[in-house]
Amino acid sequence: MSDSSASPSKLRTLAEIERAVSRQALDAQVRMLPYALAFFGLCLPIFAATAAYAPNAVQLLISLGVYGFNWAVFYGIVDWLKRDPEAAGELKRRTAMQIGGGLLWAIAVLETSYFALAAGPLAETLLVLCAGAAAGVIFFSSPSLPSLLLVGPIAAAGPIIGLRSNPETAWTGLLVLCGSALALALALILNRHLREHFMLNLERDGLIEDRERALKEAHRLAKSKSDIVATLSHEIRNGLSGVAHVLAGALGAGSRGAPSREQLKAALHAARDLVDVLDATLDSETADTGRLVVTARPVDADRLVQDMVLLHRQTASARGLELVAQVEPAAMQGAVMADSARLRQILNNLVGNAVKYTLRGRIEVRALLAAPDRIRFEVADTGPGLSADELALAFEPFTRVSRTGAGTPGAGLGLSLSRSLASLMGGVLSAESAPGVGSRFQVELPFDSNASAPAEPATEAPMETSAPALRVLVAEDDTLNAAMLRAVLEQLGHRVLLAQDGRRALELLKVTEVDLVMLDGRMPVMDGVACARAIRALDGERGRLPVVAVIGGDLEEAQDMTNAGCDAVLRKPVTVSAVARAVADAASADRRRDDAHRAVA
Repeated sequence: MSDSSASPSKLRTLAEIERAVSRQALDAQVRMLPYALAFFGLCLPIFAATAAYAPNAVQLLISLGVYGFNWAVFYGIVDWLKRDPEAAGELKRRTAMQIGGGLLWAIAVLETSYFALAAGPLAETLLVLCAGAAAGVIFFSSPSLPSLLLVGPIAAAGPIIGLRSNPETAWTGLLVLCGSALALALALILNRHLREHFMLNLERDGLIEDRERALKEAHRLAKSKSDIVATLSHEIRNGLSGVAHVLAGALGAGSRGAPSREQLKAALHAARDLVDVLDATLDSETADTGRLVVTARPVDADRLVQDMVLLHRQTASARGLELVAQVEPAAMQGAVMADSARLRQILNNLVGNAVKYTLRGRIEVRALLAAPDRIRFEVADTGPGLSADELALAFEPFTRVSRTGAGTPGAGLGLSLSRSLASLMGGVLSAESAPGVGSRFQVELPFDSNASAPAEPATEAPMETSAPALRVLVAEDDTLNAAMLRAVLEQLGHRVLLAQDGRRALELLKVTEVDLVMLDGRMPVMDGVACARAIRALDGERGRLPVVAVIGGDLEEAQDMTNAGCDAVLRKPVTVSAVARAVADAASADRRRDDAHRAVA
């Protein structure tokens, strides 16, 4: 009977609230059952003692048997409610059962009234006693309005009709009629009061649930922050220490020799590991708070698998591992319906883990149809494998399996984040593993055999472009971020002009010819949102320049920059491929805007 305590926080419609109140009313009737039985247990001896002097006393004993039968039925109902809570949760069935039980008592009063009619001089007294029993039925039916309106009048009808049918007791019958009407009216008032009480119960339970939910959320956030601090402090301390030692070694403790390629490569790998840890942490927190948004679009499964293999083949070969791709022909006849970037993130994490933890053997990346409308990506390796307990632990955030993860960098978030991303895209991430044999991770996602994926470049593939060099105005107040962005843009062949805030960017824009503007979202003096709006307010071609927002990863900041007129959003820390893609997207939006302007002109 726990359904009766459903709180308003879980109830979305008036119908659901009404059902919850009705359940509480039925529960109240059940709780009143012992008192009802005690009431009739006290009344029956009085009735029996009076009926003993009636000429048909033996026949009136039948009434005692009927009441005994009712006791048995009601205890049966209570036992049913205790033994079968799921059936008891069916409101219509339960209401019918309890109304049926109440009708048994009402019929018992009618039957007793019928036998009282032949009691001679004691008929009036016995019918008045029956009227008292009817009043008791009305009272104990009051919590449930359907039961009260049906059972109460039937119980009162017997003694009223019996008294009114005899001219000598007609006046008494009128008094009993008025008393029964008054009892029914008071019962209706009690029902109304109980209903308000039930609503207060629902509100109280809702407040308790909200408080418990808030406490759980507070504990979760506190634990999450503690895990983040512990993980980041460990990984960043170790990573930065590694970078510092490698760079110190490259400098040779003051020597003038140039650092070797191996030393620089080691420092670069350590820095990239730090970026991966930070990215996974930020994405995990964004997913946990429900602010991570995915957009399902057609994705080519074959191209995606080939990209993943190409991306990790060099690392796998360096470790002596064979990395191969297998794509079922049926999986090529259509497209995966998923967010391309997030799906790549999942597979990149799975393949990266396989390469990282497999010491020898083979890694296979497969794509096959699990059903006509479902596709499954599999990453199978011959690594150390995991036991069932270790596999469950591997999916816990900020947790790593010590047997296999010792000595390897990471935040322990890859699998838990990948599972969250798969769920957001309507998919499922699962795994099978055996110690000493290997592991197989599977991602199952929606598939549309009629969809066609658009052409897109491979992730992180070397980008060769014949696009003309652009004059790019970069507004960034952070010196390090500005230097990184400038280096990437110049690597892509563009010329860069720097401004430290939005106001300076606007001043330069008015006196310098540029082809593209890149704005940091948060700057002093004039932030990116205000600067983007000011650019769009300019006349002529300057107001239609392509604008790229460069943000720190906050979803609200991205939305604000887009609403202000930015054509593309670039998330820090930047990469060469991400900058090239953002520039291309912004240039494409600029061409569409120019076409629309010429069409209007």
